[in-house]
Amino acid sequence: MRGHDYEERITIRCLACGKEQELSPRLMVCSYCGGPLEIEPDVSRISISDFLKIRSMWRYRPVLPMGDFVEPITLGEGATPLIRLRNIERILGIKELYAKIEGANPTGSFKDRGMSLAVSIANSYGYPEFIVASTGNTAASASAYGARAGKRVTVVLPRGYVADGKLFQSILHGARILYVDGSFDDALSKVIDDLSRSSTLYPLNSINPWRLEGQKTVAYEIAEDLRELDAIFLPVGNGGNIYAVYKGFAEAIKMGIMNRMPRIFGVQAKGASPIYTGWNLGGRDLKPVNRPETIATAIRIGRPANWLKAFKAVRESKGFFLSVDDTDILASQRMLAKLEGVGCEPASAASLAGLIKLVDEGIIDKDQRIVIILTGHSLKDPIAR
Repeated sequence: MRGHDYEERITIRCLACGKEQELSPRLMVCSYCGGPLEIEPDVSRISISDFLKIRSMWRYRPVLPMGDFVEPITLGEGATPLIRLRNIERILGIKELYAKIEGANPTGSFKDRGMSLAVSIANSYGYPEFIVASTGNTAASASAYGARAGKRVTVVLPRGYVADGKLFQSILHGARILYVDGSFDDALSKVIDDLSRSSTLYPLNSINPWRLEGQKTVAYEIAEDLRELDAIFLPVGNGGNIYAVYKGFAEAIKMGIMNRMPRIFGVQAKGASPIYTGWNLGGRDLKPVNRPETIATAIRIGRPANWLKAFKAVRESKGFFLSVDDTDILASQRMLAKLEGVGCEPASAASLAGLIKLVDEGIIDKDQRIVIILTGHSLKDPIAR
């Protein structure tokens, strides 16, 4: 990428084979083995005083892997509320329980953090068109940020499997909509096939390692707000966000913002739990689900592309994966809404459902400070039950 100083400040390495890669904004997988890529910015010379004095994800620009020439494409993402759930806290008997409200992002989900960075980089390199496969939230975010950048956006969706609210967002922002018969995994396969045929398309899925760098900023925000944290729960679909959260905490520890890594717990829906199943079979491989089914559409993914990164996040943080029933997800969604006034889509509520499950089973220590990440707004996937 442009800029000698910039090239010295980051390393791109394959998580599977360990080989370093040449810097390229369109490099999505290892050029040697096809494995997932990790971007490693050098944060050793950065301190909290270097962060920008703004309320935005872009406060953390000094730790984002981008050159000074990159102009941010932003809609005001980040700086989302972290609220204490005192009513649920008392019911569960937990010392401190907080929710990070990612539905407060511009298009209503955590995807906006990564999308802002990825679109900014792609725009700076002159890519004219973006493409993305999605269960809904990624498409909505890509459509909005693509419109902001003045770019064409194509979204590939599994027919009949995208919530109306999310589909409406993509249509409203002017994206070109393509449908595939099948699941999200089939949609992603089409995107990868289209990329092999074009040098002008830029992919915005979470196989894009630059996007995950934007998503790590949620961990920086939590670290700055709380400084110390025992455990964090979040829903897992394609596996990228749990890795981004881990990566953000790891960097915050290197910078002295936090002293230790919280245990990270990834929660999947039982009908779409390939990562959970693979983890319980030894944590060395994925156990794909051919026909994933869950009411939590945002995590209805059977062959997650970032499973290896998800395994690393949980293994390094000494957490684990678990699965929950749709009935527990909906019960947790209602609990958040009725007891705390917090609305979230079903997939988000999986994080609370996972915590409740571990509390009921006596596995989690209640004398802890715990955060659940609520990844999307309630109006994203409205289900009144």
